[in-house]
Amino acid sequence: MIMSKLNRIVVAVLVSSVLVVGSLPARAQQQPPQEQKQQEDQNKQKVKKQQKAEKQQEQQNQQQQVKQQQKAQRKQEQQQQQQQAAQKQQEQQNQQQQVKQQRKAERQQQQQQQQQQQQQQVKQQQKAQKQQRLSQQEQQQRISHQQQRVVQYREHLDQQQRDAEQHAAQLQQQKRMAQYRFQQQYLQRLRQQQLSLRNASNYNYGRDPYFYTPPSYRYSRGGTYYETNQYGLNLLRQAVNYGYEEGFRAGQADRQDHWGYNYEDSYAYRDANYGYGGYYVERDDYNYYFREGFRRGYEDGYNSRYRYGRRSNGKYVLLGAVLGAILVFEALR
Repeated sequence: MIMSKLNRIVVAVLVSSVLVVGSLPARAQQQPPQEQKQQEDQNKQKVKKQQKAEKQQEQQNQQQQVKQQQKAQRKQEQQQQQQQAAQKQQEQQNQQQQVKQQRKAERQQQQQQQQQQQQQQVKQQQKAQKQQRLSQQEQQQRISHQQQRVVQYREHLDQQQRDAEQHAAQLQQQKRMAQYRFQQQYLQRLRQQQLSLRNASNYNYGRDPYFYTPPSYRYSRGGTYYETNQYGLNLLRQAVNYGYEEGFRAGQADRQDHWGYNYEDSYAYRDANYGYGGYYVERDDYNYYFREGFRRGYEDGYNSRYRYGRRSNGKYVLLGAVLGAILVFEALR
């Protein structure tokens, strides 16, 4: 009996222990209400932060897109402005080119008209000259005056030679080597020209039409009118053109020497005899028109431009309109 009671007690204790142990995990799995609420709040905050971050990212993306669109729009506007500016500049250049071409065409037309008028005058004069001829007495007077003029010109050339040597020494002292070389070249051309004067005593005046052709033109210089025929007029044209070419070279030389603008200081300007052999016109007349061409040529050469002339076949030639403005003449009737 006692053993039976003990057995029943042991069994009861074991059953109670099993029940207690079996209930522990369930209780352990259950959290207190306060901790569960904290966990839920934390989860909500995480969701809000994530939503906020996503919203900020979306706003940044939108701002970036707006910036890119604005940048692309500004770039497009700049390109349009550049295209408009380039188009406007091109239109201005085209207009300027058209104006230049129009002015050039007008100048050429004026030159052609002047040349045609001069050629017509020359033809008329030549036609009239065929019907006219100086008398023997007038022809002999012209020849005698010419012989005296040649003698005086020879004496003048001797004096000019001494002046040239002094001026050359001055240029060397000033170290104006470009101008010095130009003067030496000018003198060399003068020497070749002077060789023809040595045979002046054997000159055949009877075969030179200048000496039996009456005056057919008159020109004005310094308020005084002078008469000559077509041969004298051609020589004066030559004086202006030779002066322009020599002046251009002298201006270039001073610019190369970095010397101040001064055409009157050039020996060629003071001499002004290149192309003159003592025939047809007075030396003062030839010198005057040579210097008129020289002054304009010097200005073009010194400034490295072509305002009064142009370059043709390696030579510097005065424009016809400028020549006509310098040498003003009219046909005699």
